[in-house]
Formats: sequence, C-alpha cells, structure tokens
Amino acid sequence: MSDPTRALTLQLLEWISERPRRYADVVDAWRSTCPRLSIWEDACVDGLIDCGPGPDHIVSASAKGRLLLQAAMQSEEDFRSLPGRSHQPA
Repeated sequence: MSDPTRALTLQLLEWISERPRRYADVVDAWRSTCPRLSIWEDACVDGLIDCGPGPDHIVSASAKGRLLLQAAMQSEEDFRSLPGRSHQPA
C-alpha cells in the first residue's frame, strides 16, 4: 500500500470507527470513480470493512481493519516519542 493510499485507508477506518455509519452514507462519502484512488473498494476487498445485514446495512471496521488502525496509531505514538519529535505536528 503506497503512503497516500495507506493514509486515506487509515482515515476511512478511523472515520468508520468513530460511530456506526450506514452503508449509503459511507459509499456516498468514500466511493470514487477514479480507478487510481479506490480507497473504499480496496478496503472492502482487503477485508478491512464489515457490513451488517438489515435495511441500514451498518458499516464497521472489521477485526483486520481495527488491527491495522491500532498498529498505525501505535507507530505514530512511537514516532512521536522519538527524541526531538515531541513538538512536531502530526
């Protein structure tokens, strides 16, 4: 996963993890017609997203998606704890 794609995938997972989201809302916000920037589609194919049954089809980060997000957050914390990095913007 390239850095821009990784950053957007993590942003998607973080956004979904904030609160339950309806499938229609997620697709409206994240679906792209650009074949080079298919964050939503790639996250689904990669197993990072779960979509529940029912009329609202609630979308959430899968266990794999949550692990990826947690690992990224830990890496960011580790980076910020390096000497000279404590006051750097995120």
